[in-house]
Amino acid sequence: MTQRGARIVGAGLIGTSIALRLKERGWSVEISDTDAVNEAIARDLVGVASVSADPELEPELVIVATPPNSVLETMKQEIGRHPNATFIDVSSTKTKLYVEIATISEFKKRFVGTHPISGRESGGPQSARSDLFDGRAWIITSENKENADSIRLTEEFIRVLGGVPYQMTPAEHDHLFARISHLPQVLSTSLAASVESVGGSIDLAGQGLRDMLRLSGSKAELWSEILLANSDEVLESIDELKMKISEIERAIKQGDLDQLAAIFAIANSVHGKLSGKHGLRPREYTYLNVVIEDKPGQLGALFNECAEIEANIEDLTLEHSPKQETGLIRLALSETDAENLRLHLLGKGWRVHRQ
Repeated sequence: MTQRGARIVGAGLIGTSIALRLKERGWSVEISDTDAVNEAIARDLVGVASVSADPELEPELVIVATPPNSVLETMKQEIGRHPNATFIDVSSTKTKLYVEIATISEFKKRFVGTHPISGRESGGPQSARSDLFDGRAWIITSENKENADSIRLTEEFIRVLGGVPYQMTPAEHDHLFARISHLPQVLSTSLAASVESVGGSIDLAGQGLRDMLRLSGSKAELWSEILLANSDEVLESIDELKMKISEIERAIKQGDLDQLAAIFAIANSVHGKLSGKHGLRPREYTYLNVVIEDKPGQLGALFNECAEIEANIEDLTLEHSPKQETGLIRLALSETDAENLRLHLLGKGWRVHRQ
């Protein structure tokens, strides 16, 4: 069987995670980065000692995983070196890139725009995981019927990584992600800047503010590029948000409980649609609350119990205070796995409560 090959330009979180999974699946992998440290870390993680695992193997795919402003220039540099390869990007804005790609003669037939809906709070190759894309949506935005072969190869690549391919146009993509990705970043950043005046008292903030400020730690350089690349849609989404805030403001000024309740009802219904894994359809989970003692090895022992009966944990949260003798771990599972695990843990002497 002929070995598959891919070249990845950009050794950050996404690029290195792609490389890890492809290497696991037997692909020949090249990975490079303008940052020598990131490149060295990625190569060590992936097990690529030199520029290419197999210098004689021409890659089928060239994956450009650089910041948005570098994608086009990187592709221009790579086109001549790999004249038969399919090129894909993984950036979160698309319309502007497609306009630019169209200026490169014939290249648009070999280019497929993509966007993996996956990530972590920390970036860089040191945060990479080979299972980063498992079960996650991965959007394909190509609308060029002439590159059907490249699209099929891209879909195969996504499935190898464990992702689930979705298709939409570049315009549909940018409209959608201005609202479900770029606007949340704007909101979190603005909120963090607006509470800067409280100074050290920010430590008194509850979990609500902490949750909303999670995105405010994002890298300015990357997100400035993203917001400017999708500026029209982002500005429109900001206007829509300001209208909703104005509605709440008017209701508060007028003491209108009914209007506030109506807005909360809409918000609650949207929140209910977010119960599934990131990028996939909502799922109903059953929750188990497991009391654990504050001593080494308890979490590992609990996970071993789950593995013993092959119970799949979909999500978890841990509540524990310093010097507290016990903690509470909340596991989200399917209804069947939750009941099987509950009975198993009770039989082993664990304190567990179904919710």
